[in-house]
Amino acid sequence: QVQLVESGGGLVQAGASLRLSCEASGSTLRGHVLGWFRQAQGKEREFVAFITETGSSTFYTDSVKGRFTIFRDNAKNTMYLQMNSLKPEDSAVYYCAAGFSASPRPRAYDNWGQGIQVTVSS
Repeated sequence: QVQLVESGGGLVQAGASLRLSCEASGSTLRGHVLGWFRQAQGKEREFVAFITETGSSTFYTDSVKGRFTIFRDNAKNTMYLQMNSLKPEDSAVYYCAAGFSASPRPRAYDNWGQGIQVTVSS
């Protein structure tokens, strides 16, 4: 069982950048598809991005394309989400997840972090 812990969230102004990290313990992230999801207050959890097992492919939701970058370091057992040009509508609790299917659907992921708050002020 993979345990995932997010870090790097916080409160920033619009236009700023943040880098989220997702560190795994208990098992290796090798062989897992990794994803980022977010949930704004009062809304359903939504897909942000995923990266395949070797990092050779990535996929983003339209609203973050060109601003967010997902990448991984399997040697460090860690995944990242670089978020640039942040907007107030990016404010949410961000979750990292690990699974075995390259999918934007939450049900494809078996292991989840506890989430971390990102707040972007206007």
